[in-house]
Amino acid sequence: MNFEIKGGNLPVVTVTLNSGESMFTESGGMSWMTENIRMETNTKGGLMKGLRRTLAGDSLFMTTYTAEQNNSQISFCSSYPGEIKALTLQKGQSIICQKSSFLAGESTLDVDLYFKKNIGVGFFGGEGFILQKLSGPGTAFVEMDGAMVEYDLAPGEVIKIDQGHIGMFEESVNFDIQAVKGMKNIFLSGEGLFLATLKGPGKVWLQTMPLSRLVQLVASSMPPRG
Repeated sequence: MNFEIKGGNLPVVTVTLNSGESMFTESGGMSWMTENIRMETNTKGGLMKGLRRTLAGDSLFMTTYTAEQNNSQISFCSSYPGEIKALTLQKGQSIICQKSSFLAGESTLDVDLYFKKNIGVGFFGGEGFILQKLSGPGTAFVEMDGAMVEYDLAPGEVIKIDQGHIGMFEESVNFDIQAVKGMKNIFLSGEGLFLATLKGPGKVWLQTMPLSRLVQLVASSMPPRG
């Protein structure tokens, strides 16, 4: 399998497959493909696993595309302005991503819901609470909102983040939430009551323009009705 990502801030990834190689994506995720690629749609892992994926923003059904001859090509376009990141995961290796970030991947990958076993995160984590877990082996393509900024956190190093800017992080990174201190900060900063914290060791990928913020900006610029 080979791939090419192009298109600037409205990217597309084109994957070249040899005979027998497969890719999968959520239902409706394919943009275009050459002939001699076979499609098969199912829940990929069973009904319960499919239902868990829906909580993380994916569809109940996944479609697998299998090449029936060498040099077959299939393309997947980003759903919104941003970047597409390719991740090659080994067996037993996982990445935790924002919900709805999975674009496509090799058929050997596993996509599941990720729960942070922390009641505080559950109640106050906002956008950052419901996450996806991508597990190898295989290559995954992930969508990021806006530009992507990467940090490599040392053991014990902490970065505080507005939850919507979390793109993805390695499984070794500890995800939690922390209350904003000071009444003025709470009511006047616009950051809300809580910030997400990511604690190393491990890599973290942040996104510069969360889709939710873009929607708010567009909505605020619309003329009032009536």
